[in-house]
Amino acid sequence: MNIGNINFEPHPVFLAPMEDVTDIGFRMLCKRFGASMVYTEFVNADAVIRSVRSTINKFQINESERPVGIQIYGKSVDSMVEAAKVVEEAKPDVIDINFGCPVKKVASKGAGAGMLQNIPLMLEITREVVKAVNIPVTVKTRLGWDNDHKIIVDLAEQLQDCGIKALTIHGRTRSDMYTGSADWTLIGEVKKNPRMKIPIIGNGDVTTPEQTKERFSQYGVDAVMIGRATFGQPWLFREIRNYLDGNTEEHALSITDKIGILKELLRINVERIDEYRGILHTRRHLASTPIFKGIPNFRETRIRMLRAETCDELTAILDEIPEKFGL
Repeated sequence: MNIGNINFEPHPVFLAPMEDVTDIGFRMLCKRFGASMVYTEFVNADAVIRSVRSTINKFQINESERPVGIQIYGKSVDSMVEAAKVVEEAKPDVIDINFGCPVKKVASKGAGAGMLQNIPLMLEITREVVKAVNIPVTVKTRLGWDNDHKIIVDLAEQLQDCGIKALTIHGRTRSDMYTGSADWTLIGEVKKNPRMKIPIIGNGDVTTPEQTKERFSQYGVDAVMIGRATFGQPWLFREIRNYLDGNTEEHALSITDKIGILKELLRINVERIDEYRGILHTRRHLASTPIFKGIPNFRETRIRMLRAETCDELTAILDEIPEKFGL
């Protein structure tokens, strides 16, 4: 599979762009553990143009995380074109256009998945961004606005005609938000459409190596993108890669190994931002990681872990867990 001049191994698995999650530290860890491609948090086109510092910081990239995409969103042709030119200067491998974010603050203003209610503008933005930059442009979107308007099969062809080099489809409508189960049926229909020549990347409710393999075999997608399942377990990519490659001899990481990786993420975040915000940024992963689920009598330790205010305090709590709980 290729996206422009980027060559991927068979059955590539991508890290989805996620706000407040796919910062540079987490991306680098996911890449180290086998993510085929990673994406920045999405950035607002207007904020990019205004050079808002917090936004600019979101799309700083490191050579070790390549290939990496910068994802942008907005609601006007001019702002999206100008933002694309700005982020191109950061030298990403691709620019991804977000036409899929369902949250109210984005979609209700006509951006993200809100663009599914204005297909002519969506296509115009896509065409103009493709013309404005010299690197591959990709798109991420959903099945449609709601269950009565699942338009992705026709829309995929229209987006391809705009010149994009790959299309990621999340198997829900905007109205679904993140509820229910992702429907991959239409993703498969897009892939089977003989007029589609660009790679199709499937996204939605993939949480295990077994599910990843099933999505490839049943729906024929060129790549699988994983989002929320990566919270607190960047090593998921290694587990998936080993399973897809039939590498049964690879030893699984121990709980101690995994806690060490979470401690490394904590250190990265503290060094990158500051101690207070670095801890806050790490809590999402500590709260979501599956390695502590099902441990008897873990509630008190979990509360202490999520209330820790210093790096040393939090590290000490993490260090005591394997022995304390016999892991």
